[in-house]
Amino acid sequence: MTVRDAGGGSESRPIYSIGAVATMLGVETATLRAWEDRYGVVVPARSVGGQRIYSRDDLERLRFVVDMVESGTTSADAHRLLAERLGDAASLSRPDPHGATIVVLLAERDRYAAELLEYFLRTEGYDVCVVFDPALASQTFAERRPELSIVELMIAEGGLELCARLAGEGAAPVLAMSALDLADEAFSVGASAFLAKPVVPLQFVSTVRDLLGSSALTRPSPEAMS
Repeated sequence: MTVRDAGGGSESRPIYSIGAVATMLGVETATLRAWEDRYGVVVPARSVGGQRIYSRDDLERLRFVVDMVESGTTSADAHRLLAERLGDAASLSRPDPHGATIVVLLAERDRYAAELLEYFLRTEGYDVCVVFDPALASQTFAERRPELSIVELMIAEGGLELCARLAGEGAAPVLAMSALDLADEAFSVGASAFLAKPVVPLQFVSTVRDLLGSSALTRPSPEAMS
């Protein structure tokens, strides 16, 4: 499967399932489908299997709509305002200000890649558990109960199987990664997001923040918290 962004770029940018987007934004999947059908402003791409695939731009636009609705704007007016403002949105990601220790499980096949990704994650303040085989990944998951699991799909002995197992263990999201075009397969076994390798550091960190609910796109708006 190949997913391209609105500017014609490659599939190196993160993509998310509708379930992951609904969780990050705090809305029902039925609401996202209804907005898409009724207003046609945020229309995600489709995978080969027909699943909705949301880009980070889609997530940012939906965050705008959710914020507007939570502040009292009707969904119709929120989408109208979004349509008027498209093209003006800026990146809103910023570090988690709360300082809480968050455990991230990283299941990699390559030690150099693992070292680099671990560095990015620890720079963000996460407690990182690095493993190199599915059996140890499952054991570590059971012991540490991470808030996020990151799985390299080409890990020895079955990355897709590991992805499915971790996704089925609870509500914690799973970020699947691969240099191969395996996004459709990843989503079919329960992954919350897929990121193609080689990763761009900023894209990687932004995707992790999104899934953990610590970016501006996924944190509750001030109006919703008041």
